Amino acid sequence: MTTHLTAGPPPGPGPARTGARRRTAGTGIALLAASLPMFMATLDNLVMTTALPVLRTELSASLTELQWMVNAYTLAFASLMIAAATLGDRLGRRRVFVGGIVLFALASIASALATTPELLIAARTVQGAGAAAVMPLSLTLLAAAVPPARRAMAIGVWGAVSGLGVALGPVIGGAVVDGISWQAIFWINVPVALVAVPLVLRVLPESSGRAQRIDAPGLLLAAAGVLALVWAVVNGNDEGWGSGRIVGATVAGVVLLVGFLRREARTDHPLVPLGLFRVRSFSVANGSAFLFSVGVFGTVFVLSQYLQIGMGYSPLAAGIRTLPWTAAPMLVAPLAGLLAPRLGVRPLLTAGLALQAVGLAWQAAVIGDATVYADLVPGLALAGIGMGLTFAPSATAVLADMVSDDHGTASSVNATIREVGGAVGVAVVVAVFQAAGGALTPDGYAQGLRPAAFVGAAVVGLGAVVAALMPRATGRITPDVDVVTPDDRRSDLDLDTDPHPERPAAAAAEPTLAAR
Repeated sequence: MTTHLTAGPPPGPGPARTGARRRTAGTGIALLAASLPMFMATLDNLVMTTALPVLRTELSASLTELQWMVNAYTLAFASLMIAAATLGDRLGRRRVFVGGIVLFALASIASALATTPELLIAARTVQGAGAAAVMPLSLTLLAAAVPPARRAMAIGVWGAVSGLGVALGPVIGGAVVDGISWQAIFWINVPVALVAVPLVLRVLPESSGRAQRIDAPGLLLAAAGVLALVWAVVNGNDEGWGSGRIVGATVAGVVLLVGFLRREARTDHPLVPLGLFRVRSFSVANGSAFLFSVGVFGTVFVLSQYLQIGMGYSPLAAGIRTLPWTAAPMLVAPLAGLLAPRLGVRPLLTAGLALQAVGLAWQAAVIGDATVYADLVPGLALAGIGMGLTFAPSATAVLADMVSDDHGTASSVNATIREVGGAVGVAVVVAVFQAAGGALTPDGYAQGLRPAAFVGAAVVGLGAVVAALMPRATGRITPDVDVVTPDDRRSDLDLDTDPHPERPAAAAAEPTLAAR
């Protein structure tokens, strides 16, 4: 079926132009409402990285406890996102979204009040549970709130904000820790939540998807399997990779995850509909996203501490010196969002991951006892440009060939995979750091960081290879395109299912995303 677009009369100075301004303003405020809570949740992925040396001193935390301060958030985030999306489909996406914002804010207060590593880890776990309801539903609510013609642009900006949250985490964390205290990195979430909740309730319309039961056994199998594997990697160097507990945890993790996949293939109400992975664009987007998270988040965990421990900078100075990495996505990500509809996501995503791999490898190559900050700048800049090229195209690819009812599930599956990748990345890269003789001292840090950063670069480079398998026209908007119907291809559908069926048919004729 071919959709032919007919150009209407040119806009005049009257109602048509006023309507266009209103639609633009409506898209902007919807973007703000959906992106502000998501930025808050994304920021907390890395906001602690520049605070870790301070937490090690003030809370007497070990390296293992520092890892769990990061991974407790990440694993709770990853484990509960799909369940949160399912709850949103049943109870209302906006309702669950707002509940997640409130829970996140309350857990932030508990984190700020923590006096021991154990209390902070527990509070971070609850904070991750709140973020699990925020991240996937943010994109779903945004996709439903903007008209199809502006959806690719809106998703591009959303991806840029997501990247901005990740990139600014070390800078904001360093500034707040250096200027106020480590507790303040959690207190700042409270006023953001107070602004976000009424804005969301006023601007974003309620929506729901296919109501289905939550697969509680599947949820437990997946969460326990990932937790067992991450625990084994985190503790492998300390206990010995051949010890009974490490081998037992590894075997248990594999068995649990195999059991999860078997259950998902058989149950009538799967937590993760495995059929989604038959869609090539979705599978490639998730594979590259996992490898990106493993390489980047793991390397950031050790590199951000190197600026303080290895090079002697304060938290604020260390955060500022990440600006070549953090500033680039602010400029590049919106550009990538604009280019994706013309070029498709494949060239942007592949180039972005390749540049990040080169940037991480550069940093690994120049790190040594005589390293000065200027040696790191080219690598930081390349990695930042690559990150800016990655976020928006990746988000576009996830939803490009999904029907609107599957947007929530597809988004949450992707976010889950990225967060699991982040947890695995921190565990793996720190394990390499320790195995190479790295120590939390000025003299011993570079020794472990070099091989750890090279491992991160190699993993991201593999992600670029996977991204090259993306269908050529995924995410590309064309003025005249064959639209694939459910009868033609059940799971490969156009992204631009019109969320405004009340509009006249003529007004609804807009460019669509190429399905192939």
